[in-house]
Amino acid sequence: IISSKLNFSNIPSKKISICMSFKNHTKDLKISKTQAFIVFLISFHRGIPGKKCGTIILTAEELSNCRDSGTMQFCANKLDKKDFFVLLVILSCIGNHDFIGDFTTSYRELARGQSQFNVYEVINTKKKMKKKKYVNSGTVTLLSFSVESEFTFLDYIKGGTQINFTVAIDFTASNGNPSQSTSLHYMNPYQLNAYAMALKAVGEIIQDYDSDKMFPALGFGAKLPPDWRVSHEFPLNGNIENPYCNGIEGILEAYHQSLKTVQLYGPTNFAPVVNHVARYAAAVQDGSQYFVLLIITDGVISDMAQTKEAIVNGAKLPMSIIIVGVGQAEFDAMVELDGDDIRISSRGKLAERDIVQFVPFRDYMDRTGNHVLSMARLAKDVLAEIPDQFISYMKSRGIKPNPAPPPYTPPGHTHHHTQI
Repeated sequence: IISSKLNFSNIPSKKISICMSFKNHTKDLKISKTQAFIVFLISFHRGIPGKKCGTIILTAEELSNCRDSGTMQFCANKLDKKDFFVLLVILSCIGNHDFIGDFTTSYRELARGQSQFNVYEVINTKKKMKKKKYVNSGTVTLLSFSVESEFTFLDYIKGGTQINFTVAIDFTASNGNPSQSTSLHYMNPYQLNAYAMALKAVGEIIQDYDSDKMFPALGFGAKLPPDWRVSHEFPLNGNIENPYCNGIEGILEAYHQSLKTVQLYGPTNFAPVVNHVARYAAAVQDGSQYFVLLIITDGVISDMAQTKEAIVNGAKLPMSIIIVGVGQAEFDAMVELDGDDIRISSRGKLAERDIVQFVPFRDYMDRTGNHVLSMARLAKDVLAEIPDQFISYMKSRGIKPNPAPPPYTPPGHTHHHTQI
C-alpha cells in the first residue's frame, strides 16, 4: 500500500474541486486497467481561520505490470455538512473523521471521462438503513481523467540510447607534487591513488552503457609544453583532434602519462570542461544520446559564477555532471553546485532541472583499507541520481524510447517450421 497527501484550505462549505495526481514520491502510482477498484470515503471540514483544515490522502495498490499513471479531477456537490472533509482513496479509514459516505469506481469507468456514467452518489450505509427517504449524501462528478505511460531508464537503453562518458581531472598545484607520497596524484606502484580509484569506480559501471568504449578524457589547471600556457580543457592523451581513450584502462594510462609531462598549476576552473561536454550534448537532443561528465577535483572552485551559468545552460541539455571531491579540502561550493537543497541559479535564472551530483571521496574510504568496498559504495551513491536525471530530461522533451530490437539469434540457431 502506498499513499500520497495533498493539503488544502479555505474550502467553501458546499462545493469543492479536487485535483488528484497519483504519486509515490519518485514514481507514479500504477493502476490496473481492468480490475483495481478505488474506494472514496468522504467527510468534510470548512476552512475556518486559525483552525487546521482537511487533507486529501490517496492510497491504492501498486501493480508491477502496469506503466500507466492516472491524473483525475473531481467536483463534489451538496455533501452532508460535517466537521471534516477528507477524501480517501484507500482500503480502510484513517483517522477519526465524521464519515459522509463512499462510492466505488473502476479504471474502466474513469477512462470514459466526463459523462453521465461518472457522476457518483455518495452513500452513507448507516444513514440509509435508518432513514427510509434517504437518497444520498451528495454527489461527486468526474471532471477529467488522463493517463500517460511511464518509461524507465532501462527502456531507453534497450531502445538504443547511448551514454557518453567524459572524465575531467584536476591538475592544479594544490594536489601536491606527484613525485611525493603526500600528493593526491602520487603514483604508488602498489595502490591506486584517490583520482584513479574514483575514476575506476564510476567509469567501470558507466562504460557498460557505451557500445564503443571510447571516452574523451580531459585535464584542467595545468601548464602544457612546449609554451607552458595554462589550460583548463586539455586532452590527457595529448591529441587535441582525438581526445578519446580506449576504455577506463586507456584513461588511466593517459592520466599517468599527463602527470609526467604537464606542470600542475591553477586556478581550479570547471566551466571550460562543463561547456566542452555541453557543446556535444547540444548537437544531439533527440534522445539518442545522453552525456555524463565526471569531474574529479581536490579544491575550492575558482570560477563559481561561470560554472553556475554553464550548469544552468547544461540543465536544458541531455547531460549530467558528477563531481567527486578528493583530499581534505572544504567542499561547500560543491555542495552548492549539487543543488539538492537549493536549485542553483545564474543571472536570476533557475536551472531547469538538477543535473549535478557531488560526493566527497573521503566519506567512502573504508577504515579496514578495503578499497574494493570503498569503490563499490562510491559508485553506488555517485550514480544513484543519473537515471532520474536522465528520465527528467526525456520526459521534459516528450521523448519516448525506441522499441527494443528483437533478441539476437546466433547464426545456425534459427527455428525451422516443418510442415506435416
